[in-house]
Amino acid sequence: MSTATARYAGQLRTEATHVASGTVILNDAPVDNHGRGEAFSPTDLVSTALGTCMMTIMGIVAERHGLDLVGTSFDVTKHMAAEPRRISEIEIQFRMPAALPAEKRVLLERAARTCPVALSLNPEIRQTVQFSYEG
Repeated sequence: MSTATARYAGQLRTEATHVASGTVILNDAPVDNHGRGEAFSPTDLVSTALGTCMMTIMGIVAERHGLDLVGTSFDVTKHMAAEPRRISEIEIQFRMPAALPAEKRVLLERAARTCPVALSLNPEIRQTVQFSYEG
């Protein structure tokens, strides 16, 4: 069974549907590449997928160790190279609960850096990941 289906809607927009859930993601070309920029671009999705994959893997590890990550958040910044046009760097800043013990922080950070998306990206794409413990 397919993971997703997609159709071109015109004006540099696609609509992708997750087969199992029916969830639809709109996708636009970015403004700096002839698009409207009204939705995630394909490279925005890749960058965001890295952060959400890291968060999911940390969540799995946290559950296994009885840790609470509710409220953890991240910001992602994508950097593009011009020739050829591609993602050159993805920066992710995680904000983690301050109550996490030091030895568990190391475990969670290691898990994040080895998520499937991180391991699937071309090694030429720099992954700059930082963790701060707040609150």
